[in-house]
Amino acid sequence: MKWVTSRDVRVEGVACPWLITRFIDDDAEFGFVPPDEVLTVAAREQGLAFGVQGAPYAAADGRSTFDALIAQHGIVAPGLDALAAIIRAASGLQTDGTPPEAAGLRAIAEGFALATESDIEREQYQWPLYDALLAWCAMRDER
Repeated sequence: MKWVTSRDVRVEGVACPWLITRFIDDDAEFGFVPPDEVLTVAAREQGLAFGVQGAPYAAADGRSTFDALIAQHGIVAPGLDALAAIIRAASGLQTDGTPPEAAGLRAIAEGFALATESDIEREQYQWPLYDALLAWCAMRDER
């Protein structure tokens, strides 16, 4: 399936494609376009839009697009709730009880935005980080 979101990805723009590929659609293809073109391009390409207002999967009411994907697909995995809280805070959607890891994740995402030339590169380099962070969150939750 084709999935379409805004270009110039940062925290959620990397985390959501990672989540989609790992838990929803392992054959997913991603398109990164200007924010005002996401819905149009998704419709034209018979894909699914995410991460912008009006998309089937979007941030709302203090919840992130990552949260929307988890809820709408009923995803359950060890450590995923803790990872979602980190992502929510790193994206600026959670200000109370902010996990300390959020600042580091935000810094890493911003650093990759500066050090890479494309959204595809950002995805490619950061997905192992999300694999590792989920494993760490799962281990921490077991304690």
